[in-house]
Amino acid sequence: MKSQYEHWRKSSHSGANSDCVEVGRATNGTIGVRDTKQRGRGPILEFSREEWVDFVTLMRTDRDDS
Repeated sequence: MKSQYEHWRKSSHSGANSDCVEVGRATNGTIGVRDTKQRGRGPILEFSREEWVDFVTLMRTDRDDS
């Protein structure tokens, strides 16, 4: 069964021309990532809380190294 997400937030790094990524959280703690252009009908990438923390940490580390 797919998790139910709420409180979707648009990334502050999203483009002004609808190139947007949104992140939401399920009641079980799962993190969902979706493409705003799909208007809630597209696929959702699902991350555990631990996977999400690892992903964000990696992205910040890579950005700092460039």
